[in-house]
Amino acid sequence: MGMRSTELRAALDAAKAAAEIIGAYYRRDVRVQTKQDQSPVTEADVRAEEAIRAILSKRFPSYGFYGEETGRHAMGAENVWLVDPIDGTKSFVRKCPFFSTQIALLRQGNLVLGVSSAPAYGELAWAKEGEGAFLQGSRLDGSRIHVSGLSELASAIVSTGNLKTLAASNRWDKFGGLIQRVSRIRGYGDFMHYHLLARGALDVVIESDVNILDIAALTVIVREAGGVFTDLQGHPVGLDTTSVLAANNPGLHATVLEALTR
Repeated sequence: MGMRSTELRAALDAAKAAAEIIGAYYRRDVRVQTKQDQSPVTEADVRAEEAIRAILSKRFPSYGFYGEETGRHAMGAENVWLVDPIDGTKSFVRKCPFFSTQIALLRQGNLVLGVSSAPAYGELAWAKEGEGAFLQGSRLDGSRIHVSGLSELASAIVSTGNLKTLAASNRWDKFGGLIQRVSRIRGYGDFMHYHLLARGALDVVIESDVNILDIAALTVIVREAGGVFTDLQGHPVGLDTTSVLAANNPGLHATVLEALTR
């Protein structure tokens, strides 16, 4: 096993450890606290991140770590783990299965590995740069996944997540115009629509309010499935990214980007 294989194994093991902790809390009445940015956090979030960090730091002590709950450590390291123990805490506390554990690896500023684990929903996706994307669940047993081959906007299924900033901007009318041109609009949200995009079940994902920890792993998964993943301006994903325009291919991506920005 090379270095990258051991990294993926560590990320998968960390996601599994988190799933066991999260599963013990799920559907129980967990105490919810509100963070400074008004987002909820529970004991499950904190304990799951501690378990992830323990595994990753033991196996890769020189790597940096940027966690949703425990903050940034050694961000100047060549390799930095990006972790959101429960992306979708609001779903988790309302006993809804649309939450996941997100673990990604940033190497010299490039996202090279991603694990997206949604145990309550029953899906696990992962990808490594240059090696493809894979999914367990949805009747797929760890099979390699690919985006759809669809290229016409009129046939495209578009899914949206958090849209508050877009709704408050002068691009909202353009977004309304885009909706009129597509086949159907859905709002699967969180990990869900990125898994669907990567396995060819929909074609475009648009979000205006995200955090890099929500999307880092999913960026690698969508790209390795053959898709394109940028922010809503068409810029590459980085630590400061707060929006998403992801699509199954460069042509459809360019069409949607033009519709939203022209």
